[in-house]
Amino acid sequence: MKSARILLPLMALATLVLPVQAARAECFADYKAKQEAPLRLHYGVAAIPDAACGSRAAAFQALAPRLASDGWTLLNILSIFGPEGLEQRKDSAGPYFLRY
Repeated sequence: MKSARILLPLMALATLVLPVQAARAECFADYKAKQEAPLRLHYGVAAIPDAACGSRAAAFQALAPRLASDGWTLLNILSIFGPEGLEQRKDSAGPYFLRY
């Protein structure tokens, strides 16, 4: 009986916490990048790992190698946001929307 008094509140807490964990928002960053010779610039939006969502520096470290693999140099991370910010940036990013 004593274990039921402990177990029941724990189960109730789990039903509140687990859906929040499962529904955790994806993380995205918008950025500017360049290529040299000839100079080309682009604005893009990329998905970044949850571990990189905490700061622009972490997002920069996560995204720079992906861009570099195609010859782009990441200039800066403009912002970090969740899925609610995707639609408003889609047209501006054009072909670089979720490309990297």
